[in-house]
Parts: sequence; structure tokens; C-alpha cells
Amino acid sequence: MFCKLLDLIDELSTKDFAVASLEVVRFVDTCDHFSDVLIQIGTIPESIEHDSTQEKLFSKASDAVLARAFREMGLKATVLRERGDSADVQAESVYYGYTLVADAKAFRLSRTAKNQKDFKVTALSGWRKDADYAVLCSPYFQYPTTKSQIYAQAVGNNVCLLSWEHIRFFVENGIRENDKVNFAELWNISGTYANNCVVAESKKCFIPVVNKIVVDIAKKSDKEFRHFLNQCRSSLTKRADEEASFWKNEIAKISQYTKEQAIVELIKAKKIDEKISQIEKYIAGIKV
Repeated sequence: MFCKLLDLIDELSTKDFAVASLEVVRFVDTCDHFSDVLIQIGTIPESIEHDSTQEKLFSKASDAVLARAFREMGLKATVLRERGDSADVQAESVYYGYTLVADAKAFRLSRTAKNQKDFKVTALSGWRKDADYAVLCSPYFQYPTTKSQIYAQAVGNNVCLLSWEHIRFFVENGIRENDKVNFAELWNISGTYANNCVVAESKKCFIPVVNKIVVDIAKKSDKEFRHFLNQCRSSLTKRADEEASFWKNEIAKISQYTKEQAIVELIKAKKIDEKISQIEKYIAGIKV
């Protein structure tokens, strides 16, 4: 099903973005084997060019996947149409009435150092507006494992740091909010953690604390969750082989280039023609 989503994104890339976005959201909302998409959505394919229409549509798909996952967990959730200075998803509890905004994150496996700007924790807190909680959903294995400013920011702004793997654990185990299950404890994890840690520890990774709450809400054992994470790691390893193969194939193609083709591709890669055009456009627009 994930491959079908990628095919759809490629097919829609030449259409009006607003129309294409609706098509992508509709696909995610109605597709069978949703878990297959949920497993893969945290990783942007290497074949998708950076800052391309396809990448923007993939981001929209990740929003839709998060919203549907929330609905699978018993919340009311929708994808926000606005982009830029706003969250991706908003949700509301049917049983307890709280509201939350959420930001869906996906990264390429080839992405090198990720810093606080990549996670936008502080920005998400600002996007909360009147919502009770703010949730960041990012790939589990992309979170820093020791210390990071993002943890201090999450603690200082009460932003829940969640992962696609946590969400998948709930969905695959059929855990839904009801009169006996309240997810508010999870959404408020950073606020609770802030009351129990000293300032010096605010940068410390507290994902294990999140894991504990996830396990408790799901009424599962730590052993079951660790086994689940190992399955996720195996799936990611397989995906990594596929993504690495894409670049190996690119190397093979480039190796066959003539000198002239190589020059053309280098100029294209550096976007030199676009830079010249922008300089000329800037000068032409100057009025005295």
C-alpha cells in the first residue's frame, strides 16, 4: 500500500497542489492495510527530490497518516489545510474534551546531523494557541539518544515527544481512548516530567519515560514493547537496504555519463541557470 501511495504522489505531482493534497489525504483516509503505510511514513524515500512537489505531497501524506492514526485511537482528528506557521493536525478527545495540535515529521535516512530546528519543538508550542496539548510525532530512531536541546525545549514548553512507532503500537494493539483509557497522561508527559527533573537534567533524553507511559496505557509488558521495537528496527533495516540501493543505482548511471552529460548534470544539480535567472530578475526589478 505504501508503494501505491508513492505512485499516487508521483502521478499527482504535476497537478494543482491543493487538488493533489486532497487526493493524497483521501487515499490515506480510505486505503486498506493502513498499518503498511504507518510503518513506512516516517522515512522519506531517497528517490524523492529535496524541496520538490513530491516531497511536499509526501509531507501532506504524513499529516493524513497521523490524523487517521489518531482516529484509529478514538480521537476526532483532521488535517489542517494551512502550511507554514501552523501545526499539521488537530485532534479532540471524544470522552474527555481536551484538544491537541500535532506536527508530523519524516526524515531521509541519508539525512546527517539533525538539530533542534529540524524538530521545531518551540514553534509547535507556539502553534498550540488554544489547544490543551501539543504533540510532535517523529521517527523513534531519529530522536537523539543522550542529550539534546530538543528535550529541554519539550520540557520547557510542555510538548509531547512521540514517535510513529508509539502510534503504531497503539493502533496495531487496538488501543482506543474510552471511558477507561485516557491519553491525556501521555500528551502531558513533558509537563509531568518537568515537575520531576532538575534543570541540569532537562536536556536528557526522556523517551524511555514516554515508553513507560505507552506500555502502561496499552497494558502491555516492557518485554512486549522491546520485541515490538526490534521488529520496527528490522523493518527499518530492510528499508535502509532499499534506499541505499537507490543511490548505488544512481552511481551506476552516472558512471556511464559522457563528459558532456556530466557537465550538464552538474550545472543542473547546482541550479546555476536558476541562480543566473534570479540575479537578472532582481536587477530588472530595481527602479530608481
